[in-house]
Amino acid sequence: MTHGHVPFRRSYKPFRGPFDPCPPIGVKYYVTPPNLFIGFQPPNFKQFSAIEALRKGTLWVPFYDYYENPYKK
Repeated sequence: MTHGHVPFRRSYKPFRGPFDPCPPIGVKYYVTPPNLFIGFQPPNFKQFSAIEALRKGTLWVPFYDYYENPYKK
């Protein structure tokens, strides 16, 4: 399930058994990397500069995904 405006964020609700003594955990979120949805790397991908690529952790712009903490309020 896609959550809000972040296309790579997914969510799920953990299973809680009928005899589980712990309080239920709410919805959990996780982020899938953008490269999972690209079957191959097309030629001429737009690239970051070398310094910017080191900061962002990837050379190619389509593979960059900013992580926004969903639990931060």
